[in-house]
Amino acid sequence: MAEIAESGGGGHGKGKKRAKKSSTRVDMTPMVDLAFLLLTFFVLTSTFSKPKMLPLAYPAKAEDIPEGAKPPKMNNRITFLLSKDKIFYYQGEYHPKENPDKDGSVTELIETDFGPGEKGVRKLLGKLNNYVLVKKQGLDDKLRRKEIADSTYLKSLDKLKVESDALKALIKTDDKALCKNFIDLVDELKIAEVGVIAPVYITPAELQLLKAKLKN
Repeated sequence: MAEIAESGGGGHGKGKKRAKKSSTRVDMTPMVDLAFLLLTFFVLTSTFSKPKMLPLAYPAKAEDIPEGAKPPKMNNRITFLLSKDKIFYYQGEYHPKENPDKDGSVTELIETDFGPGEKGVRKLLGKLNNYVLVKKQGLDDKLRRKEIADSTYLKSLDKLKVESDALKALIKTDDKALCKNFIDLVDELKIAEVGVIAPVYITPAELQLLKAKLKN
């Protein structure tokens, strides 16, 4: 039998060639190009939402009010008085001790806050504006069933918010009220679907009542 001669380890023989490892780097250039193309496409074709303005009802100037005109009667009204970090409210017309209501009752301030409890603003507004919230639920159901168009829904909702039984809110502040509380209160009123929100000047009688309440 023929013998296979093994070469001695002289150290000068050719060794085995190692296979070159293929590069694992991914070329991201096409992906970047595609991303820029998509970005350009969306920027050119998308429509940006217009900033929405918060509608607030301001009192008319004295010279614009006809002589002998009576203020509009509101069946469901709440007045908020803000001072420092405190929030108070009363419902209906203001009746001081000198001019009580027909039943002899006078206006008393009730304190509230932004907490989740029963005395919080959100629970309070939900109860007082239940007339609008219930009817809004009916409009939401019709819109969900596609029985009415979006434009009809918005018009009906705006009309509902200014009906006589819908809640109207007046906001009055003294010179120590926090701007943050004013903004938070307006947000809560919008959440409760209150359509008429009017910042008005506080009267001297209301200011005196507010100061007396803060001392207690």
